[in-house]
Amino acid sequence: MPATFVVVPQWQGSGSSRAMRLVDGAEAIRGDLPSSSTTTVEIPLEAGDMQGTGVHRLSSLMLVRDRLAQALREVDGTAITIGGDCGVELAAISHAIQSPDVAVVWFDAHPDLNTPESSPSGAFTGMVLRTLMGEGVEQLVPATTLHHSRVVLAGARSFDPAEDAWIAEQGIRCIEASDVSAESLIAAVEATGAASIYLHIDLDVIDSSDFTGLGYPEPFGVSSAALLDTIKGLVAKFPLAGAGVTEFAPASVADSADDMPTILRIIGALSSAA
Repeated sequence: MPATFVVVPQWQGSGSSRAMRLVDGAEAIRGDLPSSSTTTVEIPLEAGDMQGTGVHRLSSLMLVRDRLAQALREVDGTAITIGGDCGVELAAISHAIQSPDVAVVWFDAHPDLNTPESSPSGAFTGMVLRTLMGEGVEQLVPATTLHHSRVVLAGARSFDPAEDAWIAEQGIRCIEASDVSAESLIAAVEATGAASIYLHIDLDVIDSSDFTGLGYPEPFGVSSAALLDTIKGLVAKFPLAGAGVTEFAPASVADSADDMPTILRIIGALSSAA
């Protein structure tokens, strides 16, 4: 069954001054997806309220989560979620891990493992993965949480001190950007004991010299060619439980054209496994 694309142009989870570019990025990607297998989740116009939690724009994040969760319940087969900021993965991964034995491979320059107490920004984009693991504000922690033994961080290279300490404490598997390959990631997933995979792809995992449309560019990342080869290797080895492509933030609609070939190759590799 062909993949279903669920486009979620959420910006409210971002802490970047370029956050609104995420809307343009999601719209640019949507324009190149097949309309017959693409649905869009409506995003609230308002920024949203913190509600005393330490998570900026919480009310809007909750609304988008609920709308995306409903959209995913209506999908037959594999869903590929297109962000927007990384916060869209809260609903997408919660949906995927309802099936047992799913490992989450988190391709991202940032581990997104802060809590409201440790976050230097209060932006949910930096708390998503920790919340999925059951540590975060009560309103966002999912009913079914992700165990740390089923997580593989790939290409992360910008850590806050609290994140670094928690990764070491939990023994989370990490593959450095220079070591990302099909072989290294297949071995890491096999070590989790999982039977299927969810691939989270924050586009800032790609080296900033190789991809320009980013809100949080980081040097010394994974080349786009290495990322594509790794994705192809993973989906050839493991069933795909779902995927997310997030954080495309082009400076303008016109500038999005430079990065779209890379994005479409990534989406093509993911959808071929659906």
